[in-house]
Amino acid sequence: MYFNLKITNNKIKLKKYNIHLTFLVISSDNWPYIIQLNYLGVLMKNISSALLVASSLIVTASIANADQFLRMVSGPSGGSWYPLGAKVMQTMESKIKGVSTSNTSGGGISNVMSVDGGDAEIGWTYAHTVANGYSGKGKFKKAHKNVRYFATLYPAAFQVAVRADSKIKSFEDMKSANISPGKPKWTGTAFCESIIKDYGYDFSTIKKNGGVVHMVSYKESVALMKDGQADVFMAATSVPQASFIELENSPGIRFIGLPKDRIDRIVKNNPGYIYGKIPASAYKSLDKDIPTLGIVTSMIVHKDLSDDLVYKMTKVFWDNHAEFVKVKGVWKKVLMKDAVNGAAVPIHPGAAKYYKEQGVM
Repeated sequence: MYFNLKITNNKIKLKKYNIHLTFLVISSDNWPYIIQLNYLGVLMKNISSALLVASSLIVTASIANADQFLRMVSGPSGGSWYPLGAKVMQTMESKIKGVSTSNTSGGGISNVMSVDGGDAEIGWTYAHTVANGYSGKGKFKKAHKNVRYFATLYPAAFQVAVRADSKIKSFEDMKSANISPGKPKWTGTAFCESIIKDYGYDFSTIKKNGGVVHMVSYKESVALMKDGQADVFMAATSVPQASFIELENSPGIRFIGLPKDRIDRIVKNNPGYIYGKIPASAYKSLDKDIPTLGIVTSMIVHKDLSDDLVYKMTKVFWDNHAEFVKVKGVWKKVLMKDAVNGAAVPIHPGAAKYYKEQGVM
């Protein structure tokens, strides 16, 4: 019994079932329910309260009819994680006997906390984020030792470009530049700062030197580059990326890579970071590959899930690769050979068993 809740146009929608503003209808093989939300003291003007009630009822229904309830925390409904997560959990439920599932929105950092705390059994994050969570570093105030690695998904590459006519040739030249690395709470923004820190400075240094750090979206970054208000555009994202393509067309850009010795040191000192490159084929302005760093989207599970169950989850996850590609094309970059690439925390034994059988480990 799979449930996927959404709020659309002031109505709560439940996949396969209907939730109207007055009545909530839930059914299962063993018991049907028709519950008038007004009787539960839920004001129909407060949709979030109705959703909370609906969610708790659904959880109760699923647990009552399943040997194992798997709760996933993914990402915002407007991104890739949420719809992909919904499909992954729906597939696991249909393929693994005795399992019921749910998928709710979350974020890379909060998802680590949710899985560690037992509020979810599986979650989306980044390899370096879960590494920090496991060791209690970065944004994490304590070590989260209950998480285990499940799979490496698709990569994001550190991409840096300046205007084609810029005098900036390397990261050493950016200490007083006007840069645009992303919004304050983006994982990619923190990733960008961690790299320039290896050069001996950070965002605050740039500001002290008279430069500007524009904490804005990709769209706003493009506008700043076009207007000449930003000298450098940085992003940790998929390749190719539309913003860089737009800037290639106008005003024209030049990519800046990282030397190999620098990449070696940063990877060694930052668990979860991986070697990356921007292929020459990705952008028309390139005539050779650009060496860089990368991070990877990852999935984690709680350590107390049984080895047998996680083995089955892993098998279903990879056996149905083509189905997930239909949801988002980025899933084409999810490759079995990279299944544990960037894993900086213990891999769950159930997943490890499957990967060893496949020759990945």
